[in-house]
Amino acid sequence: MKLKDRTALVTGGSRGIGRAVALALA
Repeated sequence: MKLKDRTALVTGGSRGIGRAVALALA
């Protein structure tokens, strides 16, 4: 995972949407 993508997931995670995506990609 690229750092840029990781940052995007962390930022989105605070809203819940990115968190769902992060879990799906985990």
